Amino acid sequence: MLCLKDSTLQLNRPSYADTHQRRNANWRSPKAAIIPNLHLPMRSLEVKNRTSSEDIKALRLITAIKTPYLPDGRFDLEAYDSLVNMQIINGAEGVIVGGTTGEGHLMSWDEHIMLIGHTVNCFGSSIKVIGNTGSNSTREAIHASEQGFAVGMHAALHINPYYGKTSLAGLVSHFDSVLSMGPTIIYNVPSRTGQDIPPSVIHSVARHANLAGVKECVGNDRVQHYTDKGIVVWSGNDDQCHDARWGHGANGVISVTSNLIPGLMHELMFRGKNSALNSKIMPLIDWLFEEPNPIGLNTALAQLGVVRPVFRLPYIPLPRPKRVEFVNMVRKIGRENFVGEGDVRVLDDDEFILVARY
Repeated sequence: MLCLKDSTLQLNRPSYADTHQRRNANWRSPKAAIIPNLHLPMRSLEVKNRTSSEDIKALRLITAIKTPYLPDGRFDLEAYDSLVNMQIINGAEGVIVGGTTGEGHLMSWDEHIMLIGHTVNCFGSSIKVIGNTGSNSTREAIHASEQGFAVGMHAALHINPYYGKTSLAGLVSHFDSVLSMGPTIIYNVPSRTGQDIPPSVIHSVARHANLAGVKECVGNDRVQHYTDKGIVVWSGNDDQCHDARWGHGANGVISVTSNLIPGLMHELMFRGKNSALNSKIMPLIDWLFEEPNPIGLNTALAQLGVVRPVFRLPYIPLPRPKRVEFVNMVRKIGRENFVGEGDVRVLDDDEFILVARY
């Protein structure tokens, strides 16, 4: 074995001064670092589906689609595909993938983008796929939107930064940054974010060609304010969507209830004012939101037999008395108006699976 020792082998090493001088002679300032937005790995034209904001503005019924699970907590894509297909058959024009209802906040970004891409590949020619790629981090929202548009989503849903709230000027800068990616719906739900997006912010970004409109949860006075200004708005409140549509100029609704009764929600949004139908489904809507969404929806779909009774924690099913109430409501409204074909039944506590690690 050959051993090299300092006394027998001397290596000529360049001095620090020589190395530093050579590096300085060859070094050039990276121009991309001083040109806005060139850090983005994908430009807005490099997308799978080219959709204009005008295409999104035309939508009336958009369902915030539920994400079903297997017993180990992974996505149940077979059940998911069935849910989306039932939306298409019953007239929904768009789906929000990975929103609050779809539990995007319980997904990794890999899962999130995979589900968006899966939805596009299977259903993108039949329904508009709107990915919830919003975040309270602008950097993360940009990156997720790049990926979402790269796998073919037609539009993005963007919430205002929550928890780590910013100023009103910061909101404008945040939305300006994500609007450049593609057609966008801005989502205002102060009950979840802890901060209202006031009209002044929306007016500041309203001229952007990629702003499709606003999902508004503050109420119909705010809806009216936007429609008076020519800004497209969807009601984010199922209990107010009928009046928003026919009394305050809303385009339509981004709905939770349409997961259960897409045909009736389509009728409510497309066939003119119908106070009788609105009153008929109001007890169901009230039941759905007695506890934070999507607890009620997850419980209901499981009892209809269209998804497995699997919950990713921290969500847990509604208690048995509420489960009984749902069965009675289904029978009163008519089982034929709900998704799925099997009979609705009251599930026992031990039939539900709660998954903490997935």
